Amino acid sequence: MKAAVVYKKGESPKYAEFPEPIASNENEVLVSVKAVAITNLDKGIASGEHYSSEKENQNGFVVGSDGIGVLEDGTRVYARGISGTIAEKALVEKNRMVVLPDRIDDATAAAMPNAVAGSAMALRFRAGIKPSETVLINGATGFTGQLAVQIAKYYGAKKIIVTGRNGKTLESLLELGADEIISLKQSDELFFSQLKEIHLKTPIDIVIDYLWGHSAEIILSVLKGNGNFTPKTRFVNIGSMSGDTIQLSAQILRSVDLQLSGSGLGSWTKEEVKLLFSEILPEMFLLASKNILKVNIETVKISNIEKMWNAEVPDGKRLVVVI
Repeated sequence: MKAAVVYKKGESPKYAEFPEPIASNENEVLVSVKAVAITNLDKGIASGEHYSSEKENQNGFVVGSDGIGVLEDGTRVYARGISGTIAEKALVEKNRMVVLPDRIDDATAAAMPNAVAGSAMALRFRAGIKPSETVLINGATGFTGQLAVQIAKYYGAKKIIVTGRNGKTLESLLELGADEIISLKQSDELFFSQLKEIHLKTPIDIVIDYLWGHSAEIILSVLKGNGNFTPKTRFVNIGSMSGDTIQLSAQILRSVDLQLSGSGLGSWTKEEVKLLFSEILPEMFLLASKNILKVNIETVKISNIEKMWNAEVPDGKRLVVVI
C-alpha cells in the first residue's frame, strides 16, 4: 500500500510503499482511509519530541494517529489508529470508532477530533464549565482555539475573551462567538491593563491556554488577588507554543482561588475517554454537519506529503491529507 513513512525521526514523511497492516485480535479492524488531519501531535511523534513518541524503527513507521475511513460494509467512521493512519489502509480499534452523520464530508470530519479533544475535554472535564461563566482562551487564533470559542459558546459561556497574534484571524473570532479580543502583539503593560480591566468587571472563571510561556505568566499575574476574597478560576493548559516553562510566584497561588491543571494524553481518565467517543465526538460531528460548528481546512493529496508536511498553513487552517 502507499503511505506516509518516516524512516528517520526529524525528517519529513516520504510517500512510499509500506506493508499493509494485519489485524491480530478481534478488537482490531482494517479500514480504507479517506482523510487524515496533520496535527501538532503527529508532528511531535514523527520528530520524536512528543512524550508518546515511538522508539526508532529502522524499517520506518507510518505517521498519523487517527482518521476517517470506510469499513468493509461501507460504513464511514472516525477512528483512532493502531497502525499509522496516513496510508491507504490502517488498523483501528473497534471500541474507539464513531459512525459519521451523512452530511459531513471526510476532510471536515478528519480535521475535528484532535481539536475537539483539545478543547471540549478541557472545558468539560478539567474546567467543569457551567452556563453563564466567563472564559478566556489564550492563543485562540489556531485551529483548535477557533473550535474552542465555538464549543465554549455552545456549552453556555456568557462571555468569551480571546488572545492571539494574527489580527485578521483574531477579528474573525468575533463572528464565531468571541466577545472581546486582545492582541498579543502589544506591550506587556497594555496587555496586562486591558485584561485586568475586563477581569475586574467580569471575573474570569476559566482560562483555556494553548500557549503557556510569557503570556501565561501575565494572565496569572492578572488573576493575583490583594487579600480579599476572590472568585474561583480554573486555569487549564493544553499547549506550549510559547515555551514549555514559566515563572510562577507563590504569592499568586496564595492570593487567589486558583485551580491549575493540564489537559492532554495521559491526563484523562478511562471514563472521560469513553465519553469522548460515545458522547462528545458524535455530538460535535452532528453540529458540524448542520453547520453550527464551522471549521477552516486546506486539503492536500497523500502523494504530496513530503512537500506539505512542514508547510505554513495560514489563518489557523488545518491541513488535511486526502487519500
